[in-house]
Amino acid sequence: GGRVGAAIEALSESTPNPVTAVIGACGGVPCSIGHSVMKATMAFYAAYLLCLVLSVVCVVLVVDWNARYRGGFAWDQGPKQFNWHPVLMVLGLVVFYGNAAVVYRIPLTWGQNKLPWKLLHAGLLLLSLLCAVVGLCAVFGFHNSNNTPNLYSLHSWVGIVTTFLFATQWAAGFGTFLLPFSPVALRVLMKPVHVWMGAIIFVLSIVSCISGINEKLFFALKKNTNGTLPYDELPPEAVLANTLGVIIVAFGLVVLKILAYQKWRRPEPRSEAGEYRFGMTRLCSSIRLKPVWRKEKKKLQSFSEAASCMGGGRRRLTSPASQ
Repeated sequence: GGRVGAAIEALSESTPNPVTAVIGACGGVPCSIGHSVMKATMAFYAAYLLCLVLSVVCVVLVVDWNARYRGGFAWDQGPKQFNWHPVLMVLGLVVFYGNAAVVYRIPLTWGQNKLPWKLLHAGLLLLSLLCAVVGLCAVFGFHNSNNTPNLYSLHSWVGIVTTFLFATQWAAGFGTFLLPFSPVALRVLMKPVHVWMGAIIFVLSIVSCISGINEKLFFALKKNTNGTLPYDELPPEAVLANTLGVIIVAFGLVVLKILAYQKWRRPEPRSEAGEYRFGMTRLCSSIRLKPVWRKEKKKLQSFSEAASCMGGGRRRLTSPASQ
């Protein structure tokens, strides 16, 4: 037990990158673990690139829809003020929120101090929350100036609940994971709740945006009231807005896949300073370490004992000290 711990400790402290440590321990000859980690890393970056592309497409489509078909933007209590609502909600509750959620999954950040990435995560979510609040101000201001009732539709109910949960989640996350005097025991207790609630809020955000797009099209595309083709004849505006909805759903699925895939989860930190132990527990559950050259056996004396967990017992070497 002591030799295993010493081997893992030495590897984790000698290099910021666990993949480099494993390949280096094999005398520069790639092991099966190196190939498996490399494949998982390449798959992650493919999914992450798709996530970024869909983010840009979402923003372009929602801005184009409201600029080309809804008259553009203003803050004048009129219809152009309302147009800020869908743009800011998609930008905040979907794009910024989704990208903030996957920040911790980027492999290049795993060997670095976690605090800057915590701040980036919290900052993106705060920006997301601010967009949502301003978006709500835009729609409430428009409704009030035109004597339109507020909060009567299912879309509005889901949207306001989502924003409230989001604000509560951000405040709880800040108090638990960013304040330095927050107890470690509280962080351990709150982390699963924080992760679970974050995914729930993201799903609710997508539901809110999809229902809002559909509601807007039903109200706007009426042949007998505003001279446009009705929704059921699928005019170009309807095609564009429906496409936006499909892209939002696709973006959500990619983000949820990134969050759910076990091999893309950040190894648990051993301290708030951002130093990480080699995540043997997770690796033991998915891949087997087989050095391809027997002559490297002496170089792997302690490490090979640690790697023996690949075939049997699993010993937890990391501590879920913090989010």
